[in-house]
Amino acid sequence: MIEITTIEKATELNKPRRVVKYVLLYCKSGKLQLTVDEKDFILNAGEVITITSGQIHYIKKSTNANGYVLEFSLGFFCKNDNDIELIFHNGLFCHFAMNEVISLKNTVVYEQLQKISEELEKQPYQYLISVHSRVELILVEINRAKVEQGNEIWKPDALFLKFLELVRANFEHNYTLAHFAQMLGTTEGKLNEQSKLHAGKTAQNVIFNLTVSEAKRLLMYESQSVKEVAYKLGFNDPFYFSNFFKKHTRLSPKAYQEKHSL
Repeated sequence: MIEITTIEKATELNKPRRVVKYVLLYCKSGKLQLTVDEKDFILNAGEVITITSGQIHYIKKSTNANGYVLEFSLGFFCKNDNDIELIFHNGLFCHFAMNEVISLKNTVVYEQLQKISEELEKQPYQYLISVHSRVELILVEINRAKVEQGNEIWKPDALFLKFLELVRANFEHNYTLAHFAQMLGTTEGKLNEQSKLHAGKTAQNVIFNLTVSEAKRLLMYESQSVKEVAYKLGFNDPFYFSNFFKKHTRLSPKAYQEKHSL
């Protein structure tokens, strides 16, 4: 549900990995070089980065870095629609590969991470309620920092976020937009309305973009063949998948894999 460790002890981050949890890295001192999907980032003292569930990430180099790595599941944090909207507020854990390093001017986030570590270690009465509240405070503090840096406020609707989560969790089924709408108890029209409002594109194109991002991860990090990736993403015809991928990236899956091989 939720875990926290220090950067020094997070040895699993020394090689590419993906978890079905939301990950927050906070650098208290020193310097970190890390990769999230296709992009490289540098994290200096007093900076934080958020990583969405399913994104592949790893630390390339640590220069005397210390701080915390916090991981929590959607089920742990999101008890209602307000929680769902908060976790994605201002693109904090964005599904569209918009990760960014955020500079914090005070020590509130670090102090709350320390408290979470203590709560999880000692497990006092109602500790999970306390931890949930502290994660809320951390997300609010990061949102404030983003707004102070001039970021435009983006508050997505819970329905849209549930749609994104369903797509991410069902790549292998290659569901239609109509099926997702049925699963969510809404209409295709409503999903299109939400997608255009929050992502500037149709709901079908949101599905396509998320599918392409997942294909890139599989091709780049998991050394799977184009055929294996196609089947894993619900394409019965690898040739059709190759055309689909090339249409959205201008590269064939094989060419992309060769260009980005580790």
